[in-house]
Amino acid sequence: MTNECKKSTCKPPITVSSWTLGDQCKFEERVKAAKEAGYDGIGLRAETYVDALNEGLFDSDILCILKKYDMKVTEVEYITLWAEDNRSYEQKYKEQICFHMCELFGVQHINIGLMETYSVEHTAQKLRELCQRAGKYIIGVEPMPYSGIPDIKKGWEVVKGAGCDNAKLILDTWHWVRANQENDIELLEGIPADKIVSIQINDVYERPYAKSILRDESMHDRLAPGTGINATEGFVRMIKEKGIKPVCIGVEVISDAILSKGVAEAAKFTYDNAKKVLDKAWPELSPKTK
Repeated sequence: MTNECKKSTCKPPITVSSWTLGDQCKFEERVKAAKEAGYDGIGLRAETYVDALNEGLFDSDILCILKKYDMKVTEVEYITLWAEDNRSYEQKYKEQICFHMCELFGVQHINIGLMETYSVEHTAQKLRELCQRAGKYIIGVEPMPYSGIPDIKKGWEVVKGAGCDNAKLILDTWHWVRANQENDIELLEGIPADKIVSIQINDVYERPYAKSILRDESMHDRLAPGTGINATEGFVRMIKEKGIKPVCIGVEVISDAILSKGVAEAAKFTYDNAKKVLDKAWPELSPKTK
């Protein structure tokens, strides 16, 4: 949780994930839109943090903007290419930026993904090495159906194989459904609830894109929670039934159509629909009962 809220009774912050508001807005515009929509916090990728620096902002300026709007950064991402034997300096530096962001903003976990396909044994070893470099920070592995960790089965095998206390999983509605897992709680059997660090919610169309371009759907055509086949409500109920206590609930709606209406409208539309789903599926975490 945040530094101010570490007790088990505290609610996870409802967070607008970085991609939901795109990468073309100024940092203050991002924070202002999230605050006015009702979000508790914002997510930042290493790239969007560097974009803020490129505006001419220093860390102190970024913190001042967050304070001005009474907002927090509650989600940090996204480390990639971590399973390669010879990582580039750029990737090593990006990893260090993510660690710095966690320290700066008081975030305890980092989302990671892996597009390349390796054996479970190799991937688990590389995850172990990353977790050792991360130290006190939790590394959240996100299974994605078009990636080298396509589903919860391999995701858990890798996390379990790494054998690190700070190796955990992140579950995303879109990836869960598109991996044909259909909110089946039995797939979580044998996975301790505390091994899932956070969740991201959204919705999907009934018919997926072709397998060869499935990533295009993920990166351009997701739906707001509850506005597609309403996979979101079942997903959230599954998380609740499993006893998972996410450190944050990211609303990750990567949508060209929604974002075309502007950052403020994208923030408001995604927040309002996320709240509707939480009201039904997990009212204890709904923003209405803050």
